[in-house]
Amino acid sequence: ILIPGIMEHIERTGVHSGDSISVYPAPTIRDSVKQKITEYTRRLARALHVKGLINIQFIAIGEEVYVIEVNPRSSRTVPYISKVTGIPVVDLATEVILGKTIRELGYLPGLQKEADYFAIKMPVFSFEKIRGADISLGPEMKSTGEAIGYDRKLTRALYKALQASGMQVVNYGTLFVTVADRDKEEALPLIRRFYHMGFNIEATSGTAAFLRKNGIRTRVKKKISEQSEEIFQSIRQGYVNYVINTRDYCSGGATESDGLLIRRCAVENGVTIFTALDTVRVLLDVLEEITMEISTIDE
Repeated sequence: ILIPGIMEHIERTGVHSGDSISVYPAPTIRDSVKQKITEYTRRLARALHVKGLINIQFIAIGEEVYVIEVNPRSSRTVPYISKVTGIPVVDLATEVILGKTIRELGYLPGLQKEADYFAIKMPVFSFEKIRGADISLGPEMKSTGEAIGYDRKLTRALYKALQASGMQVVNYGTLFVTVADRDKEEALPLIRRFYHMGFNIEATSGTAAFLRKNGIRTRVKKKISEQSEEIFQSIRQGYVNYVINTRDYCSGGATESDGLLIRRCAVENGVTIFTALDTVRVLLDVLEEITMEISTIDE
């Protein structure tokens, strides 16, 4: 069994792996967990009698490791992991299928040595070309490609990948926020980081009241369901740099309808929108790096 590498998704389980930002080598997974993943991979591959390629997705929670799915086939990740590790996975798998052993091909079995740099696989979407499509991330894959960024420092690799994917990465301007009630507490420290960088904060009434209560000056925008064009105008006229919008899957009605219209308006006007707070956290790490150390990020 040859494992070229373990990749870690930025977005939590529930977002399709093809739509998640993928980091190699895995930055937060402990060595003990990597050993478990390696052992589980070995057992699964043998139990399924695989000769060739296999792709496995795991959930790691602390020291616990769970299997999501095992695919005895190639995946879109194969060219990525081949490129970032220098291991020609498809060529090796073909030779193995034809009867050669991993040792005969010049490799030691097991998990291969990690690179001394980070490589980020960044999903690329084409929502602006598909009228009416909902852009919120979930278990359905919506990305149409990927970009890549390399660097010895994680935030710099992320910056390069974000830029390569076509995102406008700016550390100033206006942030528009409308998040589901269940996400407000988690979103608060993230929005506060934008606020401390000098961003203007705009939000719908419920989110604005929550932010103001927690010391963040926020400009209120009337909801679309209140027959207001305020949100559309801010986005269309270029006043908004980023939009954060998370869904309440149980609410439905006007709230969900407003969210869909906001997401579509942002996409159609080239405004970067986030529907997963994990992605926002990554962007903030990059923005803070740009703000504090512009000379290092631009090297």
